[in-house]
Amino acid sequence: MFTPKLLLTVSLFASASAWALTPAELTTHLQQPNTIQGQFVQQRYLKSLPKPLQTTGQFALQKQIGLFWHVQKPLDVQLRVRPNGIAQWDKKTWRNSSQSGQAAQVKLFMAVLGGNTQELSKQFDLDVSGSLKQWTLTLRPKTTIMKQVFQNITIQGDQVVRQVELREKQGDRTVMKFTQTQINQPLSAAATNAFK
Repeated sequence: MFTPKLLLTVSLFASASAWALTPAELTTHLQQPNTIQGQFVQQRYLKSLPKPLQTTGQFALQKQIGLFWHVQKPLDVQLRVRPNGIAQWDKKTWRNSSQSGQAAQVKLFMAVLGGNTQELSKQFDLDVSGSLKQWTLTLRPKTTIMKQVFQNITIQGDQVVRQVELREKQGDRTVMKFTQTQINQPLSAAATNAFK
């Protein structure tokens, strides 16, 4: 027998389920901008060090083209990440990196920043919570390789990705925060050069 209180509880649960954010909706939401650019702060917490290692700089993400990652402190390093690999600017030209196993890392990084949940679901179980205005995506490794590296990855954002936290199996973690974000604005000269 339904009581008014039980009916209210059931209807609230049903409406919450109907409005629950899905990975597909999040992908569609995050892939709307053609370009995203801004500042980043990356902190790497190592068990062996008392303070995190910090790098800061600028980034630009262009839909279906790639990512420009310009570390400005503590060193000046410009990287271009594309589906086919990573290249570093040597002040004259882009030099492709030849690290082995790089393809999987590139795919993962591009999928995380681009919000490609379909690509991420190949290697992780996905848990999405919140709304399009404020969401959290938690990735739990499901493949043997990812289970050896990560405990989990947590991504938070709104219209764009605002923070990524990677927790590694051995206890280290990396936190990346993205600020001063601009959407669909003209890219910097350095980013434009990287995407040529």
